[in-house]
Amino acid sequence: MMRDDCYRQVSILSWRNPLPAAVAIQLPANMPLRSITEKYPTATLLWEGYSESATDSGPICSNLYKTGEVTVQGKMLIDGKWLEGVKQLAIRSPWDDAVVGNMARGSEVEVEAAIGAADRAAASCGSLPVYERAAILERVKTGIETHSEEFARLLALEAGKPLHSGRAEVQRAVHTFELAVEECKRLTGEIIPLDLRPWGAGRTGFLVHEPLGPIASITPFNFPLNLVAHKLAPAMAAGNSIVHRPATQTPFSSVLLVRLIEEAGWPAGGINLLTCPAAAAAPLATDPRLQLLTFTGSPAVGWGLQKQAERKRVALELGGNAGVIVHSDCDLEYAAKAVVAAAFGYAGQSCIAVQRVLVEERIRELFEKQLLKEIELLRCGDPLEETTTVGPMINLTEAVRAENWIEQALAEGARLLTGGKREGNLLYPTVLTDTTRAMQVNCDEIFAPVMTLESYGDFATAVEALDDSRYGLQAGVFTQDLRRINLAVRGIKVGGIIINDVPTWRIDHMPYGGIKDSGNTREGVRWALREMTREKFIAVRW
Repeated sequence: MMRDDCYRQVSILSWRNPLPAAVAIQLPANMPLRSITEKYPTATLLWEGYSESATDSGPICSNLYKTGEVTVQGKMLIDGKWLEGVKQLAIRSPWDDAVVGNMARGSEVEVEAAIGAADRAAASCGSLPVYERAAILERVKTGIETHSEEFARLLALEAGKPLHSGRAEVQRAVHTFELAVEECKRLTGEIIPLDLRPWGAGRTGFLVHEPLGPIASITPFNFPLNLVAHKLAPAMAAGNSIVHRPATQTPFSSVLLVRLIEEAGWPAGGINLLTCPAAAAAPLATDPRLQLLTFTGSPAVGWGLQKQAERKRVALELGGNAGVIVHSDCDLEYAAKAVVAAAFGYAGQSCIAVQRVLVEERIRELFEKQLLKEIELLRCGDPLEETTTVGPMINLTEAVRAENWIEQALAEGARLLTGGKREGNLLYPTVLTDTTRAMQVNCDEIFAPVMTLESYGDFATAVEALDDSRYGLQAGVFTQDLRRINLAVRGIKVGGIIINDVPTWRIDHMPYGGIKDSGNTREGVRWALREMTREKFIAVRW
């Protein structure tokens, strides 16, 4: 029983006045949270802790309130209004199944309303001068920085992402909006001389970039803040209106981000947050008012959406089964640390997580020993614990699926070096060897904390094996030899090759994307910005 003189400190994110954007208030610990929501019916309770007195701000506890009362109430933003939707969906923690909060769910009606709002707001967004776009993006960047710990905790709660990984993602999102501030100022055109023939004399051509128009954005659960930032920031920099649909499991990061965009001054209707079943969301691909669909997710869903979209632009950033080659002339200790972090960070739930490792035969035993040593240092458990490095998978279905893939590989002759154990949604870091290319753990995207380790004798054979995949997102190669680097660069058909590091390495201003089944576009604010504009040619006779 909590003492009556202990006070609860509650961080509140408000949707409307009278509260500012985020405040901390204190009230007696025995006062129920519903008392706050009755007083401030439009407020969202974000996270809370306890202090010894009403005047002691103290450190906030790492645990959220878990008495069954809802912590977060999420709404959709459509045409400048925060809406409850047709029903509420309980979002549960991947770690302990506790209710994180309730999220509004829309229907075909809300989808139509969101698209209509974006269509009507397109002119307002497109007419914003560059300096206003830049100022709004700057305010959003500052807002993310201000709410960095709230974002990190939301990522831990709704996505099961360890706090250190969540904080890193928040900083990446800050950088993404920072890039958008700069890139919207650099979206320049081109002067084209037209007097290459006599009939072009006295004329000058200008090529300019215009906003594309209303854009639809669909994002997955694994990076619920920064992947959203990679859609919204360049769209805003280009002057487009947006309809954004986040993953069902991870809506609250988008709720907070969209709220910051609204408060930063983006035109009403210019940003719409939509949560609805997949069937209801079909118009995001088919409605002709939306000029671009930008999607990050699985290849099966992505290519299916492209078939539905017909005449509109579709930008796909899809999955992979990322591989890495480790040759004997590299820094083995660094390579082992990097591979472990890249294979098991966020439980391997990244499209560029290391899945296949090929190591030169002469160092196989040494590398394997170092690899297993690094895995022993990982800490699995509650994502809200500061020491946790590997948290749960997103849900039980996915954890069981990955476990089944492991068991299938073992039945086909693979050997387990470590892991293979599951407790609820938590799948322990797993390394398999004696696998074949045809095994599902190699040829498909496992999206789990599972990697295979095999050896090679000839470097060219390793290059051929790594390239033998229907995916082509990123690959990593550890070697100091320029001839081998050249062989890998030419022989591995992927969107990006990371030399002397893992394929999971990424910085947000680089061009990023895949080929083959892994996608058809490039992200990174500069490249996405070009996708989100159209070129217009103007010829002037003087």
